[in-house]
Amino acid sequence: MMIFTSIYGVIDGLFVSNFVGKTPFAALNLVMPFVMILGGMGFMIGTGGSALVAMELGCGRKEKANQTFTMLILFTIILGILLSITGMLLIRPASLFLGATPAMLPDCVLYGRVTIAFTGAFMLQNVFQSFLAAAEKPKLRLAVTIIAGVTNALLDAVFIAGFRWGLAGAALATGIGQCIGGILPLIYFLRPNSSLLRLTRARLEPKPILKTCANGSSEVMSSVSSSTVSMLYNFQLLRLIGEDGVSAYGVLMYVQFIFIAISIGYSIGSAPVISYHYGAGNHAELKNMLRKSTVLMLGSGILLTCLAVCLSAPLAKIFVGYDADLYKLTTHAFHLFAFSFLLAGFNLFASGFFTALNNGGISACISFLRALVFQALSVLLLPLFIGVDGIWLAITVAEVCACIISIGFLAAKRKVYHYYDGCFFL
Repeated sequence: MMIFTSIYGVIDGLFVSNFVGKTPFAALNLVMPFVMILGGMGFMIGTGGSALVAMELGCGRKEKANQTFTMLILFTIILGILLSITGMLLIRPASLFLGATPAMLPDCVLYGRVTIAFTGAFMLQNVFQSFLAAAEKPKLRLAVTIIAGVTNALLDAVFIAGFRWGLAGAALATGIGQCIGGILPLIYFLRPNSSLLRLTRARLEPKPILKTCANGSSEVMSSVSSSTVSMLYNFQLLRLIGEDGVSAYGVLMYVQFIFIAISIGYSIGSAPVISYHYGAGNHAELKNMLRKSTVLMLGSGILLTCLAVCLSAPLAKIFVGYDADLYKLTTHAFHLFAFSFLLAGFNLFASGFFTALNNGGISACISFLRALVFQALSVLLLPLFIGVDGIWLAITVAEVCACIISIGFLAAKRKVYHYYDGCFFL
């Protein structure tokens, strides 16, 4: 599901780059971090809330689980409306703050305002990604995502390539796809269904909302941190290379969306299972999940790194093959950037593992250090020693540092959560 979500996000970039031009493509990439910060609130509510709801189910309190689930959906809708209004008002000053050039500014504001108008739907889509897993309906979750993605892709072709609506068409296609991804699950849970959850009568209560936000803080921290770091990347690239650097970085981010989606999707899908067994006291299953997930994440990391290196030139060709210099720059950057996939999956799972255990503090700490502190320091300092290549290698250095931190937390908490049997967490 996360792979499809990432793919239909990438389709916007493909159509904009090839049919609208590299300056609008750079503008889209420049403003995207601000858009993602707003939508990232949905990941916070979804991951933090699904862990809370799944734990209630594991304890046998189904009615309480449904009330909490309903309350969090209502909270998401209200917050989404408020963020849409705020974001549309702030998009112009935000674009200027992000370093938009006079040529890029109108495109930044246009794409940002149309996209942000659908923030509520985007948040609901992110929330239901987690809750459909907790409700034991992963196939429905995948089906909804595929429908939303196909709709987005078709509308991109119609609005951008057909009607020539440019960035407005790309933003509108994305928003309509997000509406499908957010509203279809809402309709499903409003009706009698065969899942573990359904929407019922509930009122907003501060305590579970605050617990959800605290528990899911690692996800919003990851979103905010990634977006902040993306801004730093764009600042550095505009200073050292110009708009071509921002465009090249945009290509890397689109490909990363797809590759990292595998790890994010696994973490989201496995979190309710971990939370359920934690709530039920099944310690053997916790150890089993951690052991097998670690092997899977490290193995997939090696595979994805090899795949990224081999596909760097073809993927760059698809996005920016119309510009020889930009194509060469993107291919070179991709070769260096690819090594970040070695450890990214393990670090993402480690953070999600503690979220599922309702330990939002450790989860947020891993995400904060990985996505913000280590990357920010790397992207600011490495170019001083090795030039522009330091920007492309910054994320790999950050993942290595985050891996050390993740292993340290897993070792320190092995007896607290009973996934330790005398042979460390493996």
